Amino acid sequence: MAAPVGSRLWDHVDRLGAEHPPIPLDSADYTMVRPAVLAERFGPVLTYMSRVELEVERNVLELNLLLPDPPPVDRHFYADVWLPQEVHHGLILDKLQSSAGLPAATPNLTRIDFRLRLLGALGRSGAVQDISRMLYYLTGVATEQSAILAYNKLYRGLMELGERAVASTIIAPIRRQEPGHFAYYKIAAQGLWDELAGWQKWLARTIRRFSFEPVGAYDETQRGDFGVVMERLGIIDDGLDRYAEQIGRVEGELLWAQREGLKVPAYVVDALRHAADLARTR
Repeated sequence: MAAPVGSRLWDHVDRLGAEHPPIPLDSADYTMVRPAVLAERFGPVLTYMSRVELEVERNVLELNLLLPDPPPVDRHFYADVWLPQEVHHGLILDKLQSSAGLPAATPNLTRIDFRLRLLGALGRSGAVQDISRMLYYLTGVATEQSAILAYNKLYRGLMELGERAVASTIIAPIRRQEPGHFAYYKIAAQGLWDELAGWQKWLARTIRRFSFEPVGAYDETQRGDFGVVMERLGIIDDGLDRYAEQIGRVEGELLWAQREGLKVPAYVVDALRHAADLARTR
């Protein structure tokens, strides 16, 4: 018999914390063969990634608002393991882009969207908070899968440029930590979905349909920036539908299992296409 979801999550988080402590800031080698070429090719990618990684400090404020009484394992995960790891990712990436002659990151660390404040107020009801938790897990799944794909592509691109020091001491260690985050959200989402009542599932589907957005893209400018990131990493050339399927597979299997043949929710594809269209107009 499989262990209860809560027990599996505790074991997973403890293992993540023990096996993947925050990357030491002094372990990164910023030696670049051609920094100007690196900045030209991947500057927008580094700028976007460093901002998103550093904004986890605000994300934790949002979580404290959305989940006033979260399961202890969730708080253990995002406060004790995820936050320290991601902050170090952001600091290292920000120093890399500065070393390549790019402007420093300008993350939003304090401004919280009104919609989140409203959902947080409603979340003082346990039934509503469960919906907020479900949305948190789904966002985490899509975010971490996006990060895994992006860091893999960035690693290969840097190696092709001959930037081995940066690829091996910065990008490789960061990408090793992302799958553990993805696994946490996936296990948590699958476990919670089975516990939700029918009306909670309906409301989660409805909110998700209208609130999905690419990772770190909260307005039209940032959506266009995300489109540029996809273009620089070769994601658009590889096919947006394929990319959408990869980042939307878990929520497609959970939320939309009743729709046979649906590989990925249409709103995921639409959001990515919109970002790509915005990038093309620049």
